[in-house]
Amino acid sequence: MISNIDQSKIKLGQTVKRLFALSAITGFIFTSCTKNFEAINTDPQGFTTATDGSLFNNVIQSLVPTGNEMFYIENEILYKQTQQAALTNAAWGNFTIGTEDIWSNYYTSLPEIRELERRFDTYDTIGEVRNMRAMLKITRALKTFKVTDLFGDMPFSEAGYGFQNLALLHPKYDTQRDIYLSLLDDLAWADENLDVFATTKEPFKSFIAFDKLFHGDILQWQKLANSLRLRYALRMSEVEPELGGAIIKNILENKRPVIDGYDFVTSKLESACLWPIAVGFKHEALNWSFREHENLRMGSVFWSFVSYHDSTDGSGIFDPRAMIFFETNNANEWKAYPQIPPAGTPPSGGIPYESHRDQEGAYSIKGESNIYSAFNYFLIRDEDQMPIIFVTGAEVHFIKSEVYFRGIGVAEDKMQAEIEYFNGINSSVEWWLQRAANSKLPLSGIEFPEVITIPQWLNAATVQGRYGFWNATSEEEKLRFIYAQWWLDAFRQPQEAYALARRTRMTPREGDPINHFRLPYPPSEAAYNAENMNEAISRQGGDSPETRLWWMP
Repeated sequence: MISNIDQSKIKLGQTVKRLFALSAITGFIFTSCTKNFEAINTDPQGFTTATDGSLFNNVIQSLVPTGNEMFYIENEILYKQTQQAALTNAAWGNFTIGTEDIWSNYYTSLPEIRELERRFDTYDTIGEVRNMRAMLKITRALKTFKVTDLFGDMPFSEAGYGFQNLALLHPKYDTQRDIYLSLLDDLAWADENLDVFATTKEPFKSFIAFDKLFHGDILQWQKLANSLRLRYALRMSEVEPELGGAIIKNILENKRPVIDGYDFVTSKLESACLWPIAVGFKHEALNWSFREHENLRMGSVFWSFVSYHDSTDGSGIFDPRAMIFFETNNANEWKAYPQIPPAGTPPSGGIPYESHRDQEGAYSIKGESNIYSAFNYFLIRDEDQMPIIFVTGAEVHFIKSEVYFRGIGVAEDKMQAEIEYFNGINSSVEWWLQRAANSKLPLSGIEFPEVITIPQWLNAATVQGRYGFWNATSEEEKLRFIYAQWWLDAFRQPQEAYALARRTRMTPREGDPINHFRLPYPPSEAAYNAENMNEAISRQGGDSPETRLWWMP
C-alpha cells in the first residue's frame, strides 16, 4: 500500500506535471546557450521531436484508468452507488486522491491533443488526414465525456493551449451542455469524414501504426463514433429531447454503422476495448486496486438478479455471468453481503484478492474469514486478457431497446425494442463467456476453465427464461428489465452504470433512491484555477455529491 506521504508526493508530482504541460512547456520560448547543450535544453516531454503517431499513442495510453482512480473512485464510491457490489467497509474517505488522478490524467494529455490538432491544420486536406483528425476527435470525445459526466462543468474550449498561448493558462469552465453539443458535433463530423479507402498515403501510413485501439480499422472507428453519439444523445434526451432525439433518429433511420453485438441469430460480439496483451502492457494496477482496497463483495442486489434463491450451493443460479463476476467464499459457498447490512452483520474478511492465489495449489485459499462471495479472482488478477472496456455491442442493443420502447427520436416500437433487448442479453452473456474462456492467471498460467466450471446449460436462454418480457406484469417492469440487464452488462464499467442509475432512477436497488450525482472538483483546482472554478460551482448550484449534473431530470 502506498503511504500517505508517498501519495502526497504523487499528487504534487502530478500537479507539477499538469502545470508544466499547460504552461507552454517553457523551454520552447528560450533558445539554447550553445549548440552543445541542445539535448540538455530539450524537454523530454515536449513536442519538438515527437511524431504524430507517438503523440497519439500517448493519448490512447491515457485512456487506461490509473490505480488510484479504480481504488478511490470505482471501488470506494461507484460500486456502492450503483449497488453492482457491496462496499462492506467505507475505509478510504480520501477520495480526492482519485479525483486528482482523473483530472490530471485528462489535462496532461490535452496539450498533446491540441498539438496534434495544430499539426493537422497545416497538412493537405486529403482523406488520410481527415481520418487522422476524426480518430483524434473521437478519442478526445471519449476522454472528455468521461470527465464531464463525473464533475459537470469543466475547462474545455480554452484548455490545453497553454503551450501555444500563455493567456490561456487559467482556462474558463465550459458548461456541460456546451461541452456535450460540441463533442456530439465532433462525432458527427467524424462519422461523415472517415473514409475506409483513404489508408495508403502519408502521414496516415506512419500514424496508423500507433492506433492501439482498432489497429487501423477505420470502420470500427466510425462505429465507435456513432455508438458514442447514441449513448450521449440518449443521456441528454431527458433534458434536451428534441436535440437528443434528432441525433438518435439520424443514426437509426440512416442506418449509420454502430458497434454490433448480435444480428438476430448471428453472433458478432464487437466492442471497443484496450486489450493489454495486444497493446503491450500489463494492467497491474487492476489487481493492486482490489488487493489494497479489500472491501468489495457480492451484494444482495446483484445476487437477487442472477439466482432464483439463496441456496449457498449455487443451485439457484440462472445467469452464467454470476460465476464470471463473483466466486464462492472460502467454504466454497455462494453468500451475498446485505446491501444495507443490519446491525450485527459479520464483517467481511479474508484474503481473496492476494497474489498468493496465483500459485499452483493455492487458488482456493481465500482466508477463513472470507465468508462472503468476492469478485472473481480472474476478473481482477488477469492483467493480460481482461480488457479496459469503452463500449460493447450489448450496450448499443440496450440503448436501442430503450429508444424504441420509449419512442425517443423514432416511433415507439415495442416489438423492435424486444428484439434489441434479446440481442443485448445474447451479446452480453456470450461476450463475457468468451472473456472467461480466454482468461488465465499471469504467474501460474492457470486458466479459468481449469478451476471454475460454468454448467453448459447456463447461457443467454436461461437469462431470457427469467427476464424475458413475457415475465413482466407491466410496461414499467419491461423497462426495468432493460435497465437491469444493461446494469449487469456494465459490471466492469461502473461509471456507465453510475450514469444509468442517475439518469433513470430505475436500476436495481435496495433502500433510498440514489442521491450521489457527481464528484467534487479536485483540491488542486482551488490553488490553480480558483476564480473560474468558483464561478462554475456557483453556476451549477454547489460542489457537493448531491449537486445534479445538467442532463439529470
